[in-house]
Amino acid sequence: MMPATLSSWLHAFRIYTHPRVLGMLSLGFSAGLPLLLVMGTLSFWLREAGIDRSTIGHLSWIGLAYGFKWMWSPLVDRLPLPLLTQWLGRRRAWLLLSQIVIALALIGIALTDPLRNLSHTVFFALAAAFASATQDIALDAYRIEAVAPRLQGAMAATYQAGYRLAMILASAGALWIAAAAGSSADIYDYATWRIAYLSMAACMSVGIITTLIIREPEVPFTRLISENEDRARAAIAHWRISAALKQMLAWLYGAVIAPFRDFIVRYGGQALLILALIAVYRISDVVMGVMSNPFYVDMGYTKDEVATVSKVYGVLMTIAGAALGGVLTAKIGIMRTLFLGAILSATTNLLFVWLAARGHDLTGLIFTVSADNLSAGIASSAFIAYLSGLTNSAYSATQYALFSSVMLLLPKFIAGFSGDFVDAYGYASFFTGTALLGLPVLVLVWLAGRARFKRAESPEN
Repeated sequence: MMPATLSSWLHAFRIYTHPRVLGMLSLGFSAGLPLLLVMGTLSFWLREAGIDRSTIGHLSWIGLAYGFKWMWSPLVDRLPLPLLTQWLGRRRAWLLLSQIVIALALIGIALTDPLRNLSHTVFFALAAAFASATQDIALDAYRIEAVAPRLQGAMAATYQAGYRLAMILASAGALWIAAAAGSSADIYDYATWRIAYLSMAACMSVGIITTLIIREPEVPFTRLISENEDRARAAIAHWRISAALKQMLAWLYGAVIAPFRDFIVRYGGQALLILALIAVYRISDVVMGVMSNPFYVDMGYTKDEVATVSKVYGVLMTIAGAALGGVLTAKIGIMRTLFLGAILSATTNLLFVWLAARGHDLTGLIFTVSADNLSAGIASSAFIAYLSGLTNSAYSATQYALFSSVMLLLPKFIAGFSGDFVDAYGYASFFTGTALLGLPVLVLVWLAGRARFKRAESPEN
């Protein structure tokens, strides 16, 4: 019995040898690399360069590019790129374009000293964030379309693994490179950061090469999309406009309006409640995260300490938390795990209040980062499962972009004032405030859970 069971498990793990599943590891790496380079790691660089906390907090609004990606997701979903689409296909064309722009933008950041010309650094950071958000849209669509449903779990797992590895490189790796090149917290040296960011730009070649190697998924035009465009054509058939304009309006309806209309029609009055929950669920973590690196600098932690504890060990704890969150989701359900994740995410922020009182304490940092990242992993795992269950397969890319955008808009906007708050009230009050931001989340999870239960019990379902 035991050999048969072992053989069954070994056979199950063979799904990770599928070429597209393996390729998703590299693509996940490409997606995870730019995020911290235009946010967390960049804030560390800016603080070391002497940029004030208020400005660093305002510059976190660069991350709003990820929050507005729903606005151009229909174009990425449906619009062909000249020459590239014909050569590579719809998904790979957008992937390659966005990856090249990311690499060039990172080179631009590397060649600009923020202490001398902060506006140029901001421009290239915005370009990298915009291109990175575009890559996310194309990659989500590719991930959903590239393999059969039975392989989607493996695709998601390898994507997350690649993403987290890239986050380690973009945070700890960049800090280690800067430190090895001679950077010191006492003396600012732009040249060391230039080397670090040029190295990160070179690492984007992993995603570019993978995009050139992988095959474009063959996805048929879904019936629902065709029906929506036909409905639009019928509605405007009597309009006195050219046939070309009618065709364009029908396409715009199918690409832009229909995905959002579908969500509202399916969930009705619950749609606003769901969007409200999505908008605030990660607010505690996102707002707190903007000031975490400046906090480490101001508490006297070295680059090596931050790189080892926060950027490597912390990411590994996030992966462990995500695995635990997956088990909890299966055992106690999505909504209960969402509620637990919300409680943990808010309360672990209070550990930073304790750490702020202790000053430079490496043991305290390890404990705080461990608890914070473990809770973030649990919350993220449940939240991704929740968002995935909300999408319609016909519009998965556009609707997922909408949800992930809504998730970031409000938290990123509020986070922009985090530096002002710290300057006025101090770190302890700031971290306490981020914990209190999690209280409305608990109410919304409870209300969404009740609505979900009623919907499941409805005779129409």
